[in-house]
Amino acid sequence: MIRYFKEHYAKIYPCTPLNSIILLLFTLFLHGCGGSSDSKEEVVVTPPVITPPVITPPETPPFDVSDFAQNAYNDNFTSAHFSGSNNCATCHDGIRDSAGNDLSLVKDWSASMMANAAKDPLWKAKVNSEINRNPQLSDVIADKCTRCHMPMANIESHYDGKTVKLFDDGFLDPNHERHDEVMDGVSCTLCHQIAGNDTFGTEEGMSGHFVVEEQRYIYGQYSDVLTRPMQNNVNYTPTYSKHVSSAKLCASCHDLKTPFVDESGTLVADKTFPEQMPYIEWQASDFADEGATPSTCQQCHMPQVNNAGVSISTVPNNLRQRDQFSQHLFLGANTYMLSILKNNAAELNTEQVSFDNLINRNREFLKTAGSVDVIHSSLVNDELIFDLQVNNAIGHKLPTSYPSRRVYLHVVIKNDAGDIVFESGKTQHDGSIDGNDADIDNTKFEPHYQVITSADQVQLYETVMGDVADNVTYTLLEAGQYLKDNRILPKGFNKETAPEDIAVYGLANTDNTFIQGKDSLRYQVDVSQFSGNNFWVEIALNYQPVAYSFLQDLFDDDSIAVERFKKYNERAVVKFETIAEQRIQITR
Repeated sequence: MIRYFKEHYAKIYPCTPLNSIILLLFTLFLHGCGGSSDSKEEVVVTPPVITPPVITPPETPPFDVSDFAQNAYNDNFTSAHFSGSNNCATCHDGIRDSAGNDLSLVKDWSASMMANAAKDPLWKAKVNSEINRNPQLSDVIADKCTRCHMPMANIESHYDGKTVKLFDDGFLDPNHERHDEVMDGVSCTLCHQIAGNDTFGTEEGMSGHFVVEEQRYIYGQYSDVLTRPMQNNVNYTPTYSKHVSSAKLCASCHDLKTPFVDESGTLVADKTFPEQMPYIEWQASDFADEGATPSTCQQCHMPQVNNAGVSISTVPNNLRQRDQFSQHLFLGANTYMLSILKNNAAELNTEQVSFDNLINRNREFLKTAGSVDVIHSSLVNDELIFDLQVNNAIGHKLPTSYPSRRVYLHVVIKNDAGDIVFESGKTQHDGSIDGNDADIDNTKFEPHYQVITSADQVQLYETVMGDVADNVTYTLLEAGQYLKDNRILPKGFNKETAPEDIAVYGLANTDNTFIQGKDSLRYQVDVSQFSGNNFWVEIALNYQPVAYSFLQDLFDDDSIAVERFKKYNERAVVKFETIAEQRIQITR
């Protein structure tokens, strides 16, 4: 009993002089009043009433950042094949266009998810979860996932003939020999060294199967370059190659197929799961090289500064100015994670990075992704009807890539008095969406709708992964199929002829209004219980990079990485972004 009390008390109350005296007195009390060991009479001991001091725990306990190597690292490193980003910054930061705009390459890149691929706490939590659920495949998972998130360390380890390991004494250990390459993420000398060989742009060269050759060539888009400065400073030879301007370069990692297991936990032979396929989606769109309106990944995500005159290096200082310069912003839609990296900078080792510009740029970039139009509206016999058309303006599905992402409609109808008549798709402060089946029970999912008549029906454009037994799963290594994929198709995309990897799945496949570039659906609402002659319809097309149901499944895991990310998510201020809005009035 004494031992239990000591241990229990110590957990609750800190070691202070007052508490130590109380504990001592209680111990003496127990020893003095317990009776002899051979006493047959039961002695009832009533401990004294102890009034503990009031202790207010901190709202967010400090993290031990050493657990995941989120400490300082050397970005001036040099390895057999790579060079740290700060070595590149020596010449490629501080550059400006003729109007004086700062276009520093490394500075822009450092705020992107490319630079922070290894620091991404969601990614680490998810990999940790996948390993916990399939420990027999820990080496397979670590190698696959680090190939594109920690590519320099992965490649150097393979060249050295060493097994890739992520946790414990693996890549995330600050004492690991590849620690610097790990923390520099998807860095300059990685992308600019990917070879344009025979497998480039093919399935064989995707899913992280890109090639970095032994020769130290830095491939770029300009043909007439000075070679000596780069050779002298970092021992690379700048080399012109048009392949770095091709969408195929991005496909090296962003088209990703993953292995999956059967019900026994055994890898299914000769089959893979199309985890994300934005390049193949793009190929099937009007934006492809041979399409009606060709535009590459780089042209959208690395917008060019045209006809502004940019000296791409500060050394030497008399370089000719270039046009068609690509900004290294790597625009996307993930303001959620960028905000986490910004707001937890001390813990994630991102204190030297300014995220505000990229967050704002991404927010504006997202608003170009799609739109929503009201095609028809009417109010007859107390039935309010309106038809919406949701449009995709980009060169791949909306949303694309990792299957935690979703786009959805939030529709609110109010009367003249401001009373809410109807609401579908409201986002709660925790990121859940009212009425979404998956956010209530993540063994289920919300179907695709052509007509919505009830507040518990929500139009969500998303993927839902299924295992080999047709059950919903959020475990990537269990995912062998899509049970639902109604992400809005890009213009030019023919769902009738689309290959299996990018096909439409679920009810959207038979919806004849779900076609290339758009989806149409009807809202049909009974307003007989509400007075007034005017009704206002507010429509928002929203985007979430991480679905609430996805997070709840992840948080079922008990690991340091998951618990750490759970804290970040609880403190996150960005749960969704709005792509487009509409407001109309409907009169009786």
